[in-house]
Amino acid sequence: MGRLIGKQSSPRLPPQIARPWPEFLEVGVVPPMNALEILRETVRILRTDPSTFMTILGLLICPVSAALLSNTLVDAAVVGAVSHRLVLLAVTSGLPLTHFLKQMCHHLAGTVVSCTFCFPLLLTFLLLARASIVYSVACSYAGKKVVALEFFGTASRIWRRLVSTYIWICVSICGCLALFLALLVMVCNALAVLGYPPEIVVYPALFTVLVFSMVYAHTIIVCNLATVISILEDVSGPQALARSVHLIKGQTQAGLLIFLGSTIGMALVEGLFEHRVKTLSYGDGSSRLWEGPLLVLMYSFVVLVDSMMSAVFYFTCRSSSMEVLNGDDHSVEELEKISIELVDVK
Repeated sequence: MGRLIGKQSSPRLPPQIARPWPEFLEVGVVPPMNALEILRETVRILRTDPSTFMTILGLLICPVSAALLSNTLVDAAVVGAVSHRLVLLAVTSGLPLTHFLKQMCHHLAGTVVSCTFCFPLLLTFLLLARASIVYSVACSYAGKKVVALEFFGTASRIWRRLVSTYIWICVSICGCLALFLALLVMVCNALAVLGYPPEIVVYPALFTVLVFSMVYAHTIIVCNLATVISILEDVSGPQALARSVHLIKGQTQAGLLIFLGSTIGMALVEGLFEHRVKTLSYGDGSSRLWEGPLLVLMYSFVVLVDSMMSAVFYFTCRSSSMEVLNGDDHSVEELEKISIELVDVK
């Protein structure tokens, strides 16, 4: 009787994982990597097929980078109005009116307005660039040659879910930003009501900014991985975000380092463009003719490498997740064997 019960006990099934598209089922197991190893792997893939990635950079990423850096599509009056409202909100919340506060409000307003005005480009060129980059990386791992017609055939199938995922990503980022502003105003107002001077209120505000930075970094990591998932797996929207949260477990440190490196690189190029191209700080400005395109190319290259690293990061996370599932299966089988042996002994 004991043996019969032991044989009838069914093993616990692992959670179902969305299957990738058939084109990428041949991709083998990619070993877990840290951020530096992911960067090296990205460089290796880039050197394997440089013409494909440079074509993507020139045709799809450079136009978006030029629009974002030059702000040609952005109305300066709108940026000034939004910046002024943010400064008023900060001052009425109890923060001291400093030059740093004005700069931060202006930068935040410029970023939000620029992304809003450039949203059509982000939804078309940049999204298509990310899809082509992820597809090319997957083909590299599968040992296949990138074919333009095959990619466009795949893109036509995944475009709807890719756009859906991108909309959810935008909603998530906007929600994170709105939550930060609400929390910052609430903390500053509470301290101001208690009678604390602005010089003291600024310290809890800085702590709130620090916490928001960590939350924002995790949000961007999850969103970038969700974009890759929506391209390679048959999930979209909230399911892609949930799948991303599941895959990133145990790999958060590598994701944070990737985000930090990309953010520093983009901020550096943006600062150089602001100082060398937008603001005439030296000479007669003739150097803008070659410095502007060069900085746009540098910014585009950072975006390209960041997208490639996100794709490599996906494969490493997926391999780690599969290893965990296999380990769980082995542990369940061992427990079942032990239970059967104990029943037999009895």
